[in-house]
Amino acid sequence: MNSYNYNDGGRKAAGYKGTTGDCVCRAIAIAAELPYQEVYDALAEGHATQRRSKRDMRKPGQSTGARTARDGISTKRKWFKDYMKALGFEWTPTMAIGSGCTVHVKTEELPSGRLVLSLSRHLAAFIDGELQDTHDCSRDGTRCVYGYWKLIRE
Repeated sequence: MNSYNYNDGGRKAAGYKGTTGDCVCRAIAIAAELPYQEVYDALAEGHATQRRSKRDMRKPGQSTGARTARDGISTKRKWFKDYMKALGFEWTPTMAIGSGCTVHVKTEELPSGRLVLSLSRHLAAFIDGELQDTHDCSRDGTRCVYGYWKLIRE
């Protein structure tokens, strides 16, 4: 049985109100034990300065310009991976193309420690077997984990 704890990662304490798509910021703030605003500012800076992708409908080769982390962050970008490594996280993929789901949001299928789980369209903190998020996103232990960032520097 999974344990769940409501945790907004310090969003409300930082003065933010309402709900938004800031799961990346919340999960990192919780797992790394950093202030929400510090993580938000770092992610917003990375998002604002990243080059536009080919899929962008705007002119390619320019930054997105949006200095925000509330509407989602592309976790596949190099700057994001570099940021996570700088915080002391190490990436472990749990799913490969064609492999199917092998790891779920279950205590017995994930290592202990401070983790940031990569789920379908969501990131969540998972600390020593306890899901830390604003809602229980485990789908009763059936939600697939694509990979996770584990804090190796504590």
